[in-house]
Amino acid sequence: MSEACGADIDPQPWQTDTSISNLSWGYMEHDQFRRPSLLYTNWWISSVRTANLLLSIGPRADGTIPDEVQTILLDMGAWLNRNGEAIYGTEPWTISGEGPTQVKTGFATDQEMKAYTSSDFRFTRKGESLYVVSLACPADRIATVHALGLAGEARSKTIREVDLLGSSQKVNWLQTTDALSVKLPADADCKYGFALRVKFASSQETQAQEIGK
Repeated sequence: MSEACGADIDPQPWQTDTSISNLSWGYMEHDQFRRPSLLYTNWWISSVRTANLLLSIGPRADGTIPDEVQTILLDMGAWLNRNGEAIYGTEPWTISGEGPTQVKTGFATDQEMKAYTSSDFRFTRKGESLYVVSLACPADRIATVHALGLAGEARSKTIREVDLLGSSQKVNWLQTTDALSVKLPADADCKYGFALRVKFASSQETQAQEIGK
């Protein structure tokens, strides 16, 4: 089920914020930190809705950053090296996403959110590329995106190419009326979801395909 475009996509840039800690916005002993998966989810939700995410961390009084925080930040940096193309310089698509999991809004609601499923996706775009971001890894390694079926939000656009960000292996995929199905390659890193880059055929390419049938 796709989310409707509208109130969830603000046409004006805006900014949201969160803390890397569950307990504070500064340093405290015996702190508890957010799950990396929750931080990545906040990134995607912000990106598809024209927002920046401001992440607060709490250094000690001498300016040093706790080891736990460093580990999370380095992990996030490695993840961005693979998938940052789907965030940096992108714009919202026709819809922000699809999937059964509802996003809670308001103060301090992120801890109440249910875990995302392999049917939850978010969309961004840049140039001729559409990015499909998974928020969970499918057990069978097959991602099924209904919005990109020929009868979906892609509006009958024929897909020309699908790539997995951070992977050098060929991606096997099939576009039907109902959905785009993608078989993830062996080197897919699904620890915190993944990002696909989709390119559509031009009208001339689509016409040539129809003639060749």
